[in-house]
Amino acid sequence: MAQIEFDQIGKRFGAGLPPALHQVDLRIAPGEFCVFVGPSGCGKSSLLRLIAGLDEPSEGELRIGGQRMNGVAPAQRGVAMVFQSYALYPHMTVYDNMAFGLQVNGTPRADIDRQVRQAAAVLQLLPLLDRKPKALSGGQRQRVAIGRAIVKQPRVFLFDEPLSNLDASLRAQTRLEIARLHRELGSASMVYVTHDQVEAMTLATQIVLLHAGDRIASHGSVAQAGSPMDLYHRPASRFVAEFIGSPAINLLPGRLQAADAGQAQVTVADRTVAAAVDARHLAPGTEVSLGVRPEHLRLANGPTTGHGTGQGQGQGGTVLQALVQHVERLGECSLLYLALAEGAPMTLRIDGHATEQPGDAVAVLLAADAMHLFDAQGQACRRTLKLPV
Repeated sequence: MAQIEFDQIGKRFGAGLPPALHQVDLRIAPGEFCVFVGPSGCGKSSLLRLIAGLDEPSEGELRIGGQRMNGVAPAQRGVAMVFQSYALYPHMTVYDNMAFGLQVNGTPRADIDRQVRQAAAVLQLLPLLDRKPKALSGGQRQRVAIGRAIVKQPRVFLFDEPLSNLDASLRAQTRLEIARLHRELGSASMVYVTHDQVEAMTLATQIVLLHAGDRIASHGSVAQAGSPMDLYHRPASRFVAEFIGSPAINLLPGRLQAADAGQAQVTVADRTVAAAVDARHLAPGTEVSLGVRPEHLRLANGPTTGHGTGQGQGQGGTVLQALVQHVERLGECSLLYLALAEGAPMTLRIDGHATEQPGDAVAVLLAADAMHLFDAQGQACRRTLKLPV
């Protein structure tokens, strides 16, 4: 088991160029499944290559298992990498593809056979050991590539977007197999790069969301690191809230009216909306953004009680009037795309049997305990609720 530590890691690919990575301070615990996620150009693969030893940091120190890795050759790090492309030898059988690295290292034949068959059993590849890659499906080829990494018995597994070449059904199936593999291997840390937040949310014990572009230099590369539900329920910034969650979080521009320890009152157009956050550090009149996720909105029952503004106080929240613009029926749920009275867009996720149609007027309940609040710089106010991690 090996802890991975990034201590003020930075990476530049040329003098005068902006940093690809900046001020990365991060700990990946032994046996953890850590997923790097973020927009294109944020440095996900660069961070993975630093762990593998394929690149060296421009500044800072990288440690694996407490040992400094700067300048250490990839073969001496105890890591194994699975790439987006399978990179299998087409003329070799599954068995020989998995055994090849061990053979190069001079591992005794009996040990090679034992390790290959153990890995094949874990990945359900035993019936396929005599086949060549052309006789395998995409998912089976990816499992062979993973098996080739397993037989090395590394301290750390590195995955660089391993499911990108698979279709939707195979991605879901292989994702489950990778999760099962992590449970069965247990002692090895896994670091996984993806652009797919569904993979990040379903696989990770820790998500590391990275900034991109100018924000890398000004804010550091790491936007937030934590458990999937921590990033979902307690985003540290507007950027995190927008990136995590599908459909994306609704954001409404507003102005802080008043705040105490447990709740903030925010004016949105001519309406007052309550949010269960601590915004006492912000002055009244400050520009803010209210956030609420589509699945945390509700259609209000009965008429609103507002005074001609489309606003009312419903049970446990504020009721706003909106007009249905479009409906997407997905089976298990429906997405209502709405326009509020002043034209602001909003997405509402409700039961799949919803009968609403474009053009319908609806009343939407915004519960105070479902709201997020972000200041003018995009930083989140602390939510005052006890929510699951």
